[in-house]
Amino acid sequence: MDGTVFLEYVRKQARELRAGDHPPTSLEEWADRRTALRVQLIESWGGFPETVCDLEPKRVGTLQRDGYTVEKLLLQTRPGIWMPANAYVPVGADPHPAVLCVHGHWAGAKQQPEIQARCIGLAKLGFFVLVVDAFGAGERGLGKALGEYHGEMVASTLWPTGLALAGLQVYDNMRAIDYLQSRDEVDGSRIGVTGASGGGNQTMYIGAMDDRLKAVVPVCSVGNYQAYLGAACCMCEVTPGALSYTEEGAVLGLVAPRALMVINATRDGVQFSVGEAAKSIAFAQEIFDLHGKQDSIRHATFESGHGYNQPMREAMYGWMTLHLKGEGDGSPIPEPAHETEEPETLRCFPGDSRPDDFVTLPQFAGQEGRQLLKKIGIPNHIDQWAAQEATICRGLADRLGPFPKRIPTSAIWTSDEAGIENLSFETEFGLRLNASRHAAGTGAQRVILLDFDKGLAANHSDLAVEFRKQNWTTIALEQRATGGMAWKSDKIGRAPDHTTAEWSLWLGRPLLAQWVWDATRLLEALDEQGPAAETTAVVGIGPAGLVALCAASLT
Repeated sequence: MDGTVFLEYVRKQARELRAGDHPPTSLEEWADRRTALRVQLIESWGGFPETVCDLEPKRVGTLQRDGYTVEKLLLQTRPGIWMPANAYVPVGADPHPAVLCVHGHWAGAKQQPEIQARCIGLAKLGFFVLVVDAFGAGERGLGKALGEYHGEMVASTLWPTGLALAGLQVYDNMRAIDYLQSRDEVDGSRIGVTGASGGGNQTMYIGAMDDRLKAVVPVCSVGNYQAYLGAACCMCEVTPGALSYTEEGAVLGLVAPRALMVINATRDGVQFSVGEAAKSIAFAQEIFDLHGKQDSIRHATFESGHGYNQPMREAMYGWMTLHLKGEGDGSPIPEPAHETEEPETLRCFPGDSRPDDFVTLPQFAGQEGRQLLKKIGIPNHIDQWAAQEATICRGLADRLGPFPKRIPTSAIWTSDEAGIENLSFETEFGLRLNASRHAAGTGAQRVILLDFDKGLAANHSDLAVEFRKQNWTTIALEQRATGGMAWKSDKIGRAPDHTTAEWSLWLGRPLLAQWVWDATRLLEALDEQGPAAETTAVVGIGPAGLVALCAASLT
Protein backbone atom coordinates (compact mmCIF):
# COMPACT_ATOMS: atom_id res chain seq x y z
CA MET A 1 0.00 0.00 0.00
CA ASP A 2 1.03 3.62 -0.49
CA GLY A 3 -0.27 7.14 0.11
CA THR A 4 -2.74 6.94 -2.75
CA VAL A 5 -4.85 4.55 -0.67
CA PHE A 6 -5.63 7.30 1.82
CA LEU A 7 -6.18 9.85 -0.94
CA GLU A 8 -8.72 7.63 -2.67
CA TYR A 9 -10.38 7.04 0.67
CA VAL A 10 -10.89 10.76 1.41
CA ARG A 11 -12.03 11.43 -2.15
CA LYS A 12 -14.62 8.67 -1.88
CA GLN A 13 -15.80 10.05 1.45
CA ALA A 14 -16.18 13.51 -0.09
CA ARG A 15 -18.11 12.21 -3.11
CA GLU A 16 -20.53 10.41 -0.83
CA LEU A 17 -20.98 13.45 1.40
CA ARG A 18 -21.82 15.72 -1.53
CA ALA A 19 -23.66 13.23 -3.75
CA GLY A 20 -27.04 14.84 -3.10
CA ASP A 21 -26.06 18.45 -3.79
CA HIS A 22 -28.39 20.45 -6.00
CA PRO A 23 -29.06 24.15 -6.53
CA PRO A 24 -32.18 25.58 -4.89
CA THR A 25 -35.32 25.69 -7.00
CA SER A 26 -36.88 28.75 -5.36
CA LEU A 27 -35.86 31.84 -3.44
CA GLU A 28 -37.82 30.56 -0.45
CA GLU A 29 -35.79 27.37 -0.38
CA TRP A 30 -32.57 29.31 -0.82
CA ALA A 31 -33.42 31.74 2.00
CA ASP A 32 -33.50 28.87 4.49
CA ARG A 33 -30.39 27.22 3.07
CA ARG A 34 -28.56 30.55 2.97
CA THR A 35 -29.20 31.23 6.65
CA ALA A 36 -28.19 27.71 7.65
CA LEU A 37 -25.03 27.77 5.54
CA ARG A 38 -23.81 31.00 7.10
CA VAL A 39 -24.38 29.56 10.57
CA GLN A 40 -22.49 26.38 9.63
CA LEU A 41 -19.53 28.33 8.27
CA ILE A 42 -19.26 30.41 11.43
CA GLU A 43 -19.43 27.25 13.54
CA SER A 44 -16.70 25.64 11.43
CA TRP A 45 -14.46 28.65 12.03
CA GLY A 46 -15.02 28.48 15.79
CA GLY A 47 -17.42 31.42 16.06
CA PHE A 48 -17.00 35.19 16.21
CA PRO A 49 -16.65 37.39 19.32
CA GLU A 50 -19.95 38.09 21.06
CA THR A 51 -19.09 41.76 21.53
CA VAL A 52 -17.37 44.14 19.13
CA CYS A 53 -14.51 46.19 20.54
CA ASP A 54 -13.70 49.78 19.64
CA LEU A 55 -11.45 49.96 16.58
CA GLU A 56 -9.46 52.79 18.18
CA PRO A 57 -7.97 53.73 14.78
CA LYS A 58 -4.52 55.28 14.89
CA ARG A 59 -2.93 57.14 11.99
CA VAL A 60 0.83 56.68 12.35
CA GLY A 61 2.02 58.19 9.06
CA THR A 62 0.98 59.82 5.80
CA LEU A 63 2.44 59.89 2.28
CA GLN A 64 1.32 62.53 -0.22
CA ARG A 65 1.30 61.19 -3.77
CA ASP A 66 0.05 62.28 -7.19
CA GLY A 67 -3.73 61.90 -7.12
CA TYR A 68 -3.97 60.16 -3.74
CA THR A 69 -2.68 60.05 -0.18
CA VAL A 70 -1.48 56.95 1.65
CA GLU A 71 -2.31 56.71 5.33
CA LYS A 72 -0.61 54.24 7.65
CA LEU A 73 -3.19 52.92 10.08
CA LEU A 74 -3.54 50.62 13.07
CA LEU A 75 -6.97 49.10 13.75
CA GLN A 76 -7.95 47.10 16.83
CA THR A 77 -10.02 44.15 15.58
CA ARG A 78 -10.25 42.35 18.94
CA PRO A 79 -9.22 43.63 22.37
CA GLY A 80 -5.45 44.04 22.22
CA ILE A 81 -5.18 42.67 18.66
CA TRP A 82 -3.94 45.24 16.16
CA MET A 83 -4.16 45.08 12.38
CA PRO A 84 -1.77 47.29 10.38
CA ALA A 85 -3.39 48.79 7.29
CA ASN A 86 -2.87 51.36 4.56
CA ALA A 87 -5.59 53.63 3.24
CA TYR A 88 -5.24 55.02 -0.27
CA VAL A 89 -7.38 58.15 -0.23
CA PRO A 90 -8.16 59.62 -3.67
CA VAL A 91 -8.38 63.32 -4.43
CA GLY A 92 -11.75 64.68 -5.46
CA ALA A 93 -15.15 65.27 -3.93
CA ASP A 94 -16.36 62.94 -1.18
CA PRO A 95 -17.85 60.45 -0.65
CA HIS A 96 -16.08 57.80 -2.71
CA PRO A 97 -16.91 54.16 -3.33
CA ALA A 98 -14.43 51.95 -1.50
CA VAL A 99 -12.60 48.68 -2.07
CA LEU A 100 -11.11 46.46 0.61
CA CYS A 101 -7.94 44.85 -0.75
CA VAL A 102 -6.71 41.68 0.91
CA HIS A 103 -3.37 40.09 0.07
CA GLY A 104 -2.42 36.50 -0.68
CA HIS A 105 0.81 34.70 0.12
CA TRP A 106 3.18 37.31 -1.21
CA ALA A 107 6.09 37.77 1.17
CA GLY A 108 5.51 41.52 1.48
CA ALA A 109 1.78 41.23 2.26
CA LYS A 110 0.12 44.66 1.91
CA GLN A 111 3.52 46.18 1.11
CA GLN A 112 4.10 43.86 -1.88
CA PRO A 113 4.44 45.78 -5.20
CA GLU A 114 1.76 43.58 -6.83
CA ILE A 115 -0.63 44.54 -4.03
CA GLN A 116 0.32 48.20 -4.23
CA ALA A 117 -0.38 48.22 -7.97
CA ARG A 118 -4.08 47.48 -7.59
CA CYS A 119 -4.43 49.84 -4.62
CA ILE A 120 -2.89 52.73 -6.56
CA GLY A 121 -4.85 51.86 -9.68
CA LEU A 122 -8.14 51.89 -7.79
CA ALA A 123 -7.28 55.12 -5.97
CA LYS A 124 -6.44 56.86 -9.26
CA LEU A 125 -9.80 55.69 -10.59
CA GLY A 126 -11.56 57.38 -7.68
CA PHE A 127 -11.94 54.56 -5.15
CA PHE A 128 -11.04 54.82 -1.48
CA VAL A 129 -8.88 51.75 -0.82
CA LEU A 130 -8.12 49.98 2.44
CA VAL A 131 -5.48 47.24 2.36
CA VAL A 132 -4.78 45.18 5.47
CA ASP A 133 -2.22 42.65 6.70
CA ALA A 134 -3.71 39.25 7.50
CA PHE A 135 -3.13 37.76 10.95
CA GLY A 136 0.32 36.15 10.99
CA ALA A 137 1.53 37.81 7.77
CA GLY A 138 3.22 41.05 6.77
CA GLU A 139 3.67 43.23 9.83
CA ARG A 140 1.80 40.66 11.92
CA GLY A 141 4.37 37.86 11.72
CA LEU A 142 6.19 36.13 14.56
CA GLY A 143 9.17 38.42 14.04
CA LYS A 144 9.32 42.08 13.12
CA ALA A 145 10.63 41.67 9.57
CA LEU A 146 8.43 41.08 6.53
CA GLY A 147 8.37 37.78 4.71
CA GLU A 148 6.88 35.27 7.13
CA TYR A 149 4.36 32.62 6.09
CA HIS A 150 1.33 32.37 8.37
CA GLY A 151 0.38 28.82 7.39
CA GLU A 152 1.65 25.39 8.49
CA MET A 153 2.62 25.36 12.18
CA VAL A 154 1.82 29.06 12.78
CA ALA A 155 -1.83 28.72 11.78
CA SER A 156 -2.00 25.26 13.34
CA THR A 157 -1.49 26.70 16.81
CA LEU A 158 -5.15 27.72 16.56
CA TRP A 159 -6.59 24.21 16.13
CA PRO A 160 -6.59 23.22 19.84
CA THR A 161 -8.68 26.33 20.58
CA GLY A 162 -11.35 25.40 18.04
CA LEU A 163 -10.59 28.45 15.91
CA ALA A 164 -9.58 28.48 12.25
CA LEU A 165 -7.41 31.13 10.60
CA ALA A 166 -9.99 31.42 7.82
CA GLY A 167 -12.53 32.61 10.37
CA LEU A 168 -10.12 35.03 12.02
CA GLN A 169 -9.50 36.57 8.61
CA VAL A 170 -13.23 36.89 7.92
CA TYR A 171 -13.74 38.65 11.23
CA ASP A 172 -10.75 40.96 10.70
CA ASN A 173 -12.15 41.88 7.31
CA MET A 174 -15.56 42.59 8.81
CA ARG A 175 -13.85 45.03 11.14
CA ALA A 176 -12.08 46.56 8.14
CA ILE A 177 -15.50 47.20 6.62
CA ASP A 178 -16.59 48.75 9.92
CA TYR A 179 -13.67 51.13 9.57
CA LEU A 180 -14.47 51.98 5.96
CA GLN A 181 -18.02 52.87 6.93
CA SER A 182 -16.69 55.14 9.67
CA ARG A 183 -14.79 57.32 7.20
CA ASP A 184 -16.50 60.48 5.97
CA GLU A 185 -14.73 60.08 2.62
CA VAL A 186 -16.47 56.73 2.00
CA ASP A 187 -19.96 56.01 0.72
CA GLY A 188 -20.69 53.06 3.01
CA SER A 189 -23.32 51.67 0.65
CA ARG A 190 -20.77 51.21 -2.16
CA ILE A 191 -17.98 48.91 -0.94
CA GLY A 192 -16.26 46.07 -2.78
CA VAL A 193 -13.53 43.55 -1.99
CA THR A 194 -10.82 41.82 -3.99
CA GLY A 195 -7.75 39.67 -3.46
CA ALA A 196 -5.77 36.89 -5.12
CA SER A 197 -4.71 33.40 -4.02
CA GLY A 198 -5.11 33.32 -0.23
CA GLY A 199 -6.51 36.83 -0.61
CA GLY A 200 -9.02 35.47 -3.10
CA ASN A 201 -10.07 32.95 -0.50
CA GLN A 202 -10.55 35.77 1.99
CA THR A 203 -12.50 37.66 -0.65
CA MET A 204 -14.89 34.77 -1.30
CA TYR A 205 -15.65 34.22 2.37
CA ILE A 206 -16.06 37.85 3.43
CA GLY A 207 -18.15 38.42 0.30
CA ALA A 208 -20.32 35.46 1.22
CA MET A 209 -20.76 36.55 4.84
CA ASP A 210 -21.09 40.35 4.73
CA ASP A 211 -23.93 41.92 2.76
CA ARG A 212 -22.32 45.36 3.05
CA LEU A 213 -20.06 44.35 0.17
CA LYS A 214 -21.71 45.10 -3.17
CA ALA A 215 -18.98 43.84 -5.52
CA VAL A 216 -16.80 40.78 -4.91
CA VAL A 217 -13.79 39.77 -7.05
CA PRO A 218 -11.82 36.68 -5.92
CA VAL A 219 -8.78 35.97 -8.11
CA CYS A 220 -6.90 32.68 -8.64
CA SER A 221 -8.61 31.07 -5.67
CA VAL A 222 -12.03 29.75 -6.59
CA GLY A 223 -12.22 26.12 -7.57
CA ASN A 224 -13.97 23.26 -5.86
CA TYR A 225 -13.50 21.91 -2.33
CA GLN A 226 -13.12 18.36 -3.58
CA ALA A 227 -10.27 19.51 -5.82
CA TYR A 228 -8.28 20.32 -2.67
CA LEU A 229 -8.15 16.58 -1.98
CA GLY A 230 -4.89 15.59 -3.62
CA ALA A 231 -3.34 19.05 -3.38
CA ALA A 232 -1.84 21.13 -0.59
CA CYS A 233 -3.13 24.52 0.44
CA CYS A 234 -2.46 27.03 3.19
CA MET A 235 -4.08 26.38 6.55
CA CYS A 236 -5.75 29.79 6.12
CA GLU A 237 -7.86 28.28 3.33
CA VAL A 238 -9.24 25.37 5.36
CA THR A 239 -12.80 25.52 6.65
CA PRO A 240 -13.06 22.47 8.92
CA GLY A 241 -15.93 20.17 8.05
CA ALA A 242 -17.02 22.19 5.02
CA LEU A 243 -17.44 19.10 2.84
CA SER A 244 -19.79 17.61 5.40
CA TYR A 245 -22.40 20.24 4.54
CA THR A 246 -21.51 22.17 1.37
CA GLU A 247 -19.43 22.68 -1.73
CA GLU A 248 -17.84 25.89 -2.94
CA GLY A 249 -20.65 26.68 -5.38
CA ALA A 250 -23.10 27.29 -2.54
CA VAL A 251 -20.61 29.59 -0.80
CA LEU A 252 -20.36 31.62 -4.01
CA GLY A 253 -24.15 31.63 -4.08
CA LEU A 254 -24.19 33.48 -0.75
CA VAL A 255 -22.94 36.54 -2.64
CA ALA A 256 -26.14 36.71 -4.72
CA PRO A 257 -27.77 39.01 -5.69
CA ARG A 258 -24.69 41.21 -5.25
CA ALA A 259 -22.05 41.39 -7.99
CA LEU A 260 -19.52 38.56 -8.26
CA MET A 261 -16.66 38.27 -10.74
CA VAL A 262 -14.50 35.15 -10.43
CA ILE A 263 -11.08 35.37 -12.10
CA ASN A 264 -9.04 32.26 -12.90
CA ALA A 265 -5.77 31.54 -14.69
CA THR A 266 -5.34 28.73 -17.20
CA ARG A 267 -1.97 27.66 -15.76
CA ASP A 268 -2.85 27.33 -12.10
CA GLY A 269 -3.10 24.53 -9.55
CA VAL A 270 -5.95 22.09 -10.02
CA GLN A 271 -7.73 23.35 -6.91
CA PHE A 272 -7.93 26.83 -8.53
CA SER A 273 -8.28 25.65 -12.11
CA VAL A 274 -10.70 27.03 -14.67
CA GLY A 275 -12.51 23.70 -14.93
CA GLU A 276 -13.01 23.25 -11.20
CA ALA A 277 -14.10 26.87 -10.81
CA ALA A 278 -16.61 26.41 -13.63
CA LYS A 279 -18.37 23.68 -11.61
CA SER A 280 -18.82 26.01 -8.64
CA ILE A 281 -19.85 28.97 -10.78
CA ALA A 282 -22.47 26.88 -12.59
CA PHE A 283 -24.04 26.04 -9.22
CA ALA A 284 -23.94 29.68 -8.10
CA GLN A 285 -25.35 30.85 -11.44
CA GLU A 286 -28.60 29.03 -10.62
CA ILE A 287 -28.92 31.12 -7.46
CA PHE A 288 -28.19 34.38 -9.25
CA ASP A 289 -30.83 33.38 -11.82
CA LEU A 290 -33.43 32.93 -9.07
CA HIS A 291 -32.75 36.53 -8.05
CA GLY A 292 -33.13 37.72 -11.63
CA LYS A 293 -29.47 38.77 -11.57
CA GLN A 294 -28.11 36.59 -14.36
CA ASP A 295 -25.57 39.22 -15.36
CA SER A 296 -24.30 39.91 -11.84
CA ILE A 297 -22.01 36.88 -11.92
CA ARG A 298 -19.15 36.57 -14.38
CA HIS A 299 -16.29 34.13 -14.91
CA ALA A 300 -13.20 35.77 -16.40
CA THR A 301 -10.29 33.53 -17.43
CA PHE A 302 -6.78 34.53 -18.45
CA GLU A 303 -3.94 32.72 -20.22
CA SER A 304 -1.46 33.04 -17.39
CA GLY A 305 -0.14 31.51 -14.21
CA HIS A 306 -1.10 32.08 -10.60
CA GLY A 307 -1.14 35.75 -9.58
CA TYR A 308 -2.97 39.06 -10.01
CA ASN A 309 -1.47 40.46 -13.20
CA GLN A 310 -2.34 43.67 -15.01
CA PRO A 311 -5.02 42.21 -17.34
CA MET A 312 -6.72 40.68 -14.30
CA ARG A 313 -6.55 43.99 -12.45
CA GLU A 314 -8.01 45.82 -15.42
CA ALA A 315 -10.93 43.37 -15.52
CA MET A 316 -11.49 44.07 -11.82
CA TYR A 317 -11.39 47.85 -12.37
CA GLY A 318 -14.18 47.55 -14.92
CA TRP A 319 -16.31 45.37 -12.66
CA MET A 320 -15.90 47.67 -9.65
CA THR A 321 -16.60 50.74 -11.77
CA LEU A 322 -19.85 49.24 -13.07
CA HIS A 323 -21.17 47.96 -9.77
CA LEU A 324 -19.88 50.59 -7.34
CA LYS A 325 -20.06 53.68 -9.55
CA GLY A 326 -22.77 52.69 -12.00
CA GLU A 327 -20.49 53.56 -14.90
CA GLY A 328 -19.50 51.56 -17.97
CA ASP A 329 -20.54 48.03 -18.91
CA GLY A 330 -18.08 46.07 -16.81
CA SER A 331 -15.47 45.80 -19.55
CA PRO A 332 -11.80 46.09 -18.55
CA ILE A 333 -10.48 49.58 -17.82
CA PRO A 334 -6.82 50.40 -18.57
CA GLU A 335 -4.64 50.62 -15.50
CA PRO A 336 -3.49 54.16 -14.66
CA ALA A 337 0.25 54.80 -14.72
CA HIS A 338 1.71 54.35 -11.27
CA GLU A 339 4.89 53.98 -9.24
CA THR A 340 5.05 51.60 -6.32
CA GLU A 341 6.84 52.32 -3.04
CA GLU A 342 9.69 50.54 -1.35
CA PRO A 343 7.92 48.15 1.05
CA GLU A 344 9.52 49.67 4.16
CA THR A 345 8.02 53.04 3.23
CA LEU A 346 4.48 51.71 3.72
CA ARG A 347 5.03 49.96 7.02
CA CYS A 348 3.34 51.08 10.20
CA PHE A 349 6.30 49.58 12.08
CA PRO A 350 9.36 50.01 9.85
CA GLY A 351 12.49 48.07 10.68
CA ASP A 352 12.29 46.61 14.16
CA SER A 353 10.06 49.35 15.61
CA ARG A 354 7.08 47.08 16.28
CA PRO A 355 6.36 47.02 20.05
CA ASP A 356 7.61 43.92 21.82
CA ASP A 357 4.14 43.31 23.28
CA PHE A 358 2.50 43.17 19.83
CA VAL A 359 0.30 40.03 19.90
CA THR A 360 1.25 37.47 17.26
CA LEU A 361 -0.92 34.63 16.01
CA PRO A 362 0.51 31.89 18.28
CA GLN A 363 0.36 34.27 21.24
CA PHE A 364 -3.29 34.94 20.48
CA ALA A 365 -3.90 31.18 20.29
CA GLY A 366 -2.22 30.82 23.68
CA GLN A 367 -4.44 33.53 25.17
CA GLU A 368 -7.55 31.83 23.81
CA GLY A 369 -6.43 28.46 25.12
CA ARG A 370 -5.80 29.79 28.61
CA GLN A 371 -9.24 31.43 28.68
CA LEU A 372 -10.86 28.14 27.69
CA LEU A 373 -8.99 26.25 30.40
CA LYS A 374 -10.09 28.80 33.00
CA LYS A 375 -13.70 27.99 32.16
CA ILE A 376 -13.06 24.31 32.86
CA GLY A 377 -11.31 24.86 36.18
CA ILE A 378 -9.41 22.40 38.36
CA PRO A 379 -11.58 20.04 40.45
CA ASN A 380 -10.98 20.06 44.21
CA HIS A 381 -13.03 16.97 45.08
CA ILE A 382 -13.41 13.48 43.64
CA ASP A 383 -17.15 14.00 43.07
CA GLN A 384 -16.45 17.20 41.19
CA TRP A 385 -13.91 15.36 39.05
CA ALA A 386 -16.39 12.55 38.28
CA ALA A 387 -18.82 15.05 36.79
CA GLN A 388 -16.07 16.91 34.98
CA GLU A 389 -14.60 13.68 33.61
CA ALA A 390 -17.91 12.76 32.02
CA THR A 391 -18.20 16.21 30.47
CA ILE A 392 -14.65 16.08 29.11
CA CYS A 393 -15.14 12.62 27.63
CA ARG A 394 -18.37 13.70 25.94
CA GLY A 395 -16.66 16.79 24.60
CA LEU A 396 -13.70 14.78 23.35
CA ALA A 397 -15.95 12.29 21.59
CA ASP A 398 -17.90 15.16 20.05
CA ARG A 399 -14.75 16.88 18.79
CA LEU A 400 -13.29 13.68 17.37
CA GLY A 401 -16.54 12.48 15.86
CA PRO A 402 -18.56 11.57 14.07
CA PHE A 403 -17.06 8.11 14.04
CA PRO A 404 -17.99 5.80 11.16
CA LYS A 405 -20.44 2.94 11.40
CA ARG A 406 -18.87 -0.20 12.81
CA ILE A 407 -18.51 -3.06 10.35
CA PRO A 408 -16.96 -6.52 10.72
CA THR A 409 -13.18 -6.26 10.94
CA SER A 410 -12.79 -9.12 8.41
CA ALA A 411 -9.50 -9.91 10.10
CA ILE A 412 -6.93 -12.03 8.27
CA TRP A 413 -4.09 -13.57 10.29
CA THR A 414 -0.84 -14.97 8.93
CA SER A 415 2.47 -15.95 10.53
CA ASP A 416 6.03 -15.53 9.34
CA GLU A 417 9.07 -17.70 9.94
CA ALA A 418 10.11 -15.66 12.95
CA GLY A 419 6.85 -16.46 14.68
CA ILE A 420 5.45 -12.95 14.35
CA GLU A 421 1.74 -12.91 13.56
CA ASN A 422 0.58 -10.47 10.90
CA LEU A 423 -2.91 -9.03 10.96
CA SER A 424 -4.85 -7.31 8.20
CA PHE A 425 -8.21 -5.83 9.21
CA GLU A 426 -10.83 -3.45 7.87
CA THR A 427 -10.93 -0.32 10.01
CA GLU A 428 -13.84 1.07 8.02
CA PHE A 429 -15.46 0.26 4.72
CA GLY A 430 -12.86 0.05 1.96
CA LEU A 431 -9.84 0.80 4.16
CA ARG A 432 -7.64 -1.99 5.50
CA LEU A 433 -4.74 -1.63 7.94
CA ASN A 434 -1.89 -3.89 8.98
CA ALA A 435 -0.60 -4.84 12.41
CA SER A 436 1.94 -7.33 13.74
CA ARG A 437 1.93 -9.25 17.01
CA HIS A 438 4.97 -10.66 18.77
CA ALA A 439 3.85 -12.98 21.57
CA ALA A 440 5.55 -13.17 24.95
CA GLY A 441 4.70 -14.91 28.20
CA THR A 442 1.14 -16.17 28.59
CA GLY A 443 -0.42 -13.36 26.58
CA ALA A 444 -2.22 -12.06 29.65
CA GLN A 445 -0.49 -8.70 29.17
CA ARG A 446 -0.37 -6.91 25.84
CA VAL A 447 0.79 -3.51 24.72
CA ILE A 448 -0.10 -1.70 21.52
CA LEU A 449 2.77 0.35 20.13
CA LEU A 450 1.92 3.39 18.03
CA ASP A 451 4.82 4.97 16.18
CA PHE A 452 4.15 7.04 13.05
CA ASP A 453 7.74 6.77 11.89
CA LYS A 454 8.41 3.09 12.54
CA GLY A 455 4.96 1.65 11.91
CA LEU A 456 5.17 -2.16 12.00
CA ALA A 457 8.91 -1.94 12.67
CA ALA A 458 8.05 -0.66 16.15
CA ASN A 459 7.82 -4.34 17.07
CA HIS A 460 11.60 -4.54 16.61
CA SER A 461 12.39 -1.44 18.66
CA ASP A 462 14.33 -1.48 21.91
CA LEU A 463 11.11 -0.57 23.70
CA ALA A 464 9.30 -3.59 22.27
CA VAL A 465 12.16 -5.89 23.20
CA GLU A 466 12.10 -4.58 26.76
CA PHE A 467 8.35 -5.12 27.02
CA ARG A 468 8.69 -8.72 25.85
CA LYS A 469 11.40 -9.33 28.45
CA GLN A 470 8.73 -8.41 30.98
CA ASN A 471 6.33 -10.95 29.41
CA TRP A 472 4.24 -8.40 27.52
CA THR A 473 2.98 -9.35 24.07
CA THR A 474 3.71 -6.44 21.73
CA ILE A 475 1.46 -5.33 18.88
CA ALA A 476 2.54 -2.70 16.37
CA LEU A 477 0.01 -0.88 14.19
CA GLU A 478 0.63 0.95 10.93
CA GLN A 479 -2.00 3.67 10.99
CA ARG A 480 -3.61 5.28 7.98
CA ALA A 481 -1.60 8.01 6.22
CA THR A 482 1.59 6.89 8.01
CA GLY A 483 4.44 4.49 7.25
CA GLY A 484 3.78 2.63 4.02
CA MET A 485 0.51 4.54 3.65
CA ALA A 486 2.11 7.99 4.04
CA TRP A 487 1.44 10.63 1.40
CA LYS A 488 4.64 11.33 -0.53
CA SER A 489 4.66 15.10 0.05
CA ASP A 490 2.82 15.38 3.34
CA LYS A 491 5.31 17.59 5.17
CA ILE A 492 5.08 21.34 4.54
CA GLY A 493 7.71 23.48 6.25
CA ARG A 494 7.73 22.53 9.91
CA ALA A 495 4.40 20.72 9.72
CA PRO A 496 4.38 16.92 9.48
CA ASP A 497 1.19 15.27 8.20
CA HIS A 498 0.22 18.71 6.89
CA THR A 499 -1.62 17.79 3.72
CA THR A 500 -3.41 14.66 4.90
CA ALA A 501 -4.49 16.61 7.99
CA GLU A 502 -6.01 19.26 5.73
CA TRP A 503 -7.88 16.70 3.65
CA SER A 504 -9.25 15.21 6.85
CA LEU A 505 -10.31 18.59 8.19
CA TRP A 506 -12.27 19.32 5.01
CA LEU A 507 -14.27 16.14 5.71
CA GLY A 508 -14.91 17.11 9.31
CA ARG A 509 -12.93 14.10 10.56
CA PRO A 510 -9.61 15.25 12.05
CA LEU A 511 -6.70 12.93 11.36
CA LEU A 512 -6.34 12.46 15.13
CA ALA A 513 -9.90 11.15 15.25
CA GLN A 514 -9.21 8.69 12.46
CA TRP A 515 -6.08 7.42 14.23
CA VAL A 516 -8.01 6.98 17.49
CA TRP A 517 -10.63 5.01 15.59
CA ASP A 518 -7.94 2.80 14.06
CA ALA A 519 -6.52 2.00 17.50
CA THR A 520 -9.92 1.01 18.87
CA ARG A 521 -10.65 -1.10 15.80
CA LEU A 522 -7.35 -2.92 16.30
CA LEU A 523 -8.53 -3.90 19.78
CA GLU A 524 -11.73 -5.28 18.31
CA ALA A 525 -9.82 -7.33 15.74
CA LEU A 526 -7.52 -8.70 18.45
CA ASP A 527 -10.39 -9.65 20.75
CA GLU A 528 -12.29 -11.36 17.96
CA GLN A 529 -9.52 -13.95 17.71
CA GLY A 530 -9.88 -15.15 21.27
CA PRO A 531 -10.23 -14.13 24.91
CA ALA A 532 -9.17 -10.57 25.63
CA ALA A 533 -5.95 -10.04 27.53
CA GLU A 534 -6.25 -9.36 31.23
CA THR A 535 -4.26 -6.15 30.84
CA THR A 536 -4.04 -3.94 27.77
CA ALA A 537 -1.76 -0.93 27.50
CA VAL A 538 -1.18 1.51 24.68
CA VAL A 539 2.04 3.44 24.15
CA GLY A 540 2.35 6.27 21.65
CA ILE A 541 5.79 7.43 20.58
CA GLY A 542 6.20 11.15 19.90
CA PRO A 543 3.07 12.68 18.35
CA ALA A 544 1.36 9.28 18.47
CA GLY A 545 1.26 9.81 22.23
CA LEU A 546 -1.80 11.99 21.73
CA VAL A 547 -3.50 9.14 19.88
CA ALA A 548 -2.75 6.81 22.78
CA LEU A 549 -4.07 9.35 25.29
CA CYS A 550 -7.33 9.96 23.42
CA ALA A 551 -7.92 6.28 22.66
CA ALA A 552 -7.41 5.37 26.32
CA SER A 553 -9.79 8.16 27.36
CA LEU A 554 -12.58 6.90 25.12
CA THR A 555 -12.07 3.13 25.39
